[in-house]
Amino acid sequence: MTGMQIGLLSVLLILILIYSGMHVPVALGLVSFVSVWYLRDGLEAPVYLLTIAASSGLENYIYGVIPLFVLMGLLVSRCELGRDIYGVFNYLLRRVKGGLGVATVAANTAFASITGVSIASASVFTRVSVPEMLRFGYKPRFSVGVVAGSSVLGMLIPPSVILIVYAIITELSVADMFKAAIIPGLILAVAYVIAIVSMAVFFPNYIGGQDAKSKAFANSQKALSLGQIFTKVAPFVTLIILVLGGIYGGLFTPTEAGAVGAMGALIISLIKRKLSRSVLWEVLSETGHIVASILLLIVAATMYSRMLAISGLPAELGEWIANADMSLVSILTIYVIILIIMGTILDTTSIILIMVPLFLPAMAPYDINLVWFGIITVFGAEIGLLTPPLGISCYVIKTTLDDQSISLFDIFAGAFPFAVIILMVLILLIAFPGISLVLL
Repeated sequence: MTGMQIGLLSVLLILILIYSGMHVPVALGLVSFVSVWYLRDGLEAPVYLLTIAASSGLENYIYGVIPLFVLMGLLVSRCELGRDIYGVFNYLLRRVKGGLGVATVAANTAFASITGVSIASASVFTRVSVPEMLRFGYKPRFSVGVVAGSSVLGMLIPPSVILIVYAIITELSVADMFKAAIIPGLILAVAYVIAIVSMAVFFPNYIGGQDAKSKAFANSQKALSLGQIFTKVAPFVTLIILVLGGIYGGLFTPTEAGAVGAMGALIISLIKRKLSRSVLWEVLSETGHIVASILLLIVAATMYSRMLAISGLPAELGEWIANADMSLVSILTIYVIILIIMGTILDTTSIILIMVPLFLPAMAPYDINLVWFGIITVFGAEIGLLTPPLGISCYVIKTTLDDQSISLFDIFAGAFPFAVIILMVLILLIAFPGISLVLL
């Protein structure tokens, strides 16, 4: 077989193994190892490839940013900052139609600015906002759907672990990726708010919360003094200034900012007395599990990308696209469709680690900005967080909620409108690249 045939077969085998239930990094690593063995007709090349991917591949200083931001996000979720900011937005938006839904989006947007993990957002706001919405007459599907949809903001608004992963594999600046994601993330949040208010006005029966219970909620909200609002909001502002202000102001590298943010979150947790020894151990253990899975994926994806380079598949794909005389819009349409399809079986990190090495060489003739391409990739991959059968955010909500009256189908159905909104914003970003690049 030719190198291109082996490359195509390897991609097919990876998808088959993943569909059959094999863990993504194992499938990537195994197929890459065997493919290079076949291509080089010996064990020396694949063993060397594995050694390089597992050692030199993770020695880069920038990889230290991943555990630090994960630790910061988990600490923030444990010290109940999400509950505090949700309480503030509940009070401020109490008389808006669909106010609790809007408050969930607003609070998740703020929460996303200090945590880079969507799973943390989904877990926190399932506990905080879903019971409140159900208590005041909002429909179950809408209540869980708005939490699922807004949890995606955790991966889109910096600091974001997934943006860091993309920056690492494409050798781009993490700070540039963070800057590029700010406006698209805020646009998505605003689109959510507009959609919720519109649904509350035109489809009140779908939203719920328009009856006496909702009015009772608005009247029951105790006035928050400026001092109380400041106390609840100050930790968020402090962490944002420390992390994002430090990066954009040139005071810290992203890795240093991650360390400062993790220390800040630790101090806030101690001040709020939310961090016992057992809780700290749980946070550290969970951080270790998340980081280990991400780094194992990166090692396997490094093998996969180098195997593809050896096979010549990306170059052949780029040549085929050039000969087909496809427009940039056409190739991006195909790319986004593939991202959405892969999102039904893979998590966001896996999608990016598999698709970017394959398509990046094919995009070279179009002379596109790779930062903009990264935002497109992340938006496309994030739709998969809300779509079956994988839909990680939906599964996290189901597990966290522990309410038998709300089925997994209800959660996916409630999240569907928000997945459509993400797609609409993605189309906007493709049509107007300057939206993502204006801050660079």
